Formats: sequence, structure tokens, C-alpha cells
Amino acid sequence: MATSTTHVDPDDLHQSPYFAQGVIIPTGKTIYVGGQNGTDSAGELVEGGAEAQTAQAMRNVLSVLAAAGSGPEHVARLGIYVVAGVDVQAGFAASQAIWGHHRTGITVLTVAGLARPDALVEIEAVALIPE
Repeated sequence: MATSTTHVDPDDLHQSPYFAQGVIIPTGKTIYVGGQNGTDSAGELVEGGAEAQTAQAMRNVLSVLAAAGSGPEHVARLGIYVVAGVDVQAGFAASQAIWGHHRTGITVLTVAGLARPDALVEIEAVALIPE
């Protein structure tokens, strides 16, 4: 059984070094990581604005993946929700230092607000758990 994801990047679509147009997950166990905010282990939002919150939210996603026996190389999709007015590019740069170079399907949405009022970003993921 295959234990890795396969990127699908048709030649007639934009090619990006940062995201894939599609990702195939082989049959097997899958983890759905619920939305992670930039909170520390005590549940407090980290200081430093959107960049710090984005980096911490990404660390939190990676922590959940690791606990399930998975990692960024097995992620099929990231959903990133950013509060309107936040600099998406600055958040992206901050998250890349944590995420590394792992292409996947990514959707970024600008929203009016998140369930936690002071949160500026929320990140969710879908990943394969390799056997």
C-alpha cells in the first residue's frame, strides 16, 4: 500500500513551488486536524500579532499531525482562515519557517472574524497517516 501523497499539477494550470493544484491520498487512515489558532499550551494567544499567531498555529497543526504519526509531507490540504485586514503574505512568510518546503493543496480565506475574538488566523489540515 502506498504511504505518501501524490501531487496533481496539470500542465495547463499555474505551477507553484508552494502549493499543489490537487493531492491524491492513497486508501488508508486519514486525520482531519481541527482549526488551530495561535495559542500556546495554556490556551493563551501568543503575542506578536498575525505573524506570531500564524507561526504558532502552524506549530499546533504539526503537533497534532505528529501525535497521529503523520507530518507535513502527508498533508493533502490546508485551510487557512485570516481575519480581514491581516497581511496574508507576512503570515505566509512566518509559517514557511515552521512548515518548511512541503507542497500541498491550500485554500486561504479572508473572514470577518473567528470564533475566538482576538485570534487573527486559524489553520486546519487533512492528512494521510502512513502505515
